[in-house]
Amino acid sequence: MNAAHALEHELQSIIVKACNVQDAPEEVLPEAPLIGPDSPLGLDSLDAVEIVVAVQAHYGVRIDDQNVARRVLASLRVLADFIRSRQ
Repeated sequence: MNAAHALEHELQSIIVKACNVQDAPEEVLPEAPLIGPDSPLGLDSLDAVEIVVAVQAHYGVRIDDQNVARRVLASLRVLADFIRSRQ
């Protein structure tokens, strides 16, 4: 597992735990939508807040602008890229 995939997998685990996702798929495609009706995890805008808090706590990366949050929560891959760019 390469570093990029490892971070995406770790993020999925953090998100599943932070958002109390029941029956989460074992693997979510990195480019799959995180939030909204097409999310394989069934996440909505309230879950987005939980994700932002969890990312800040776990990685020390702040997402304090709503427009930035909307952009970086597009998928696991985009979120992982954002975290890598801030570390």
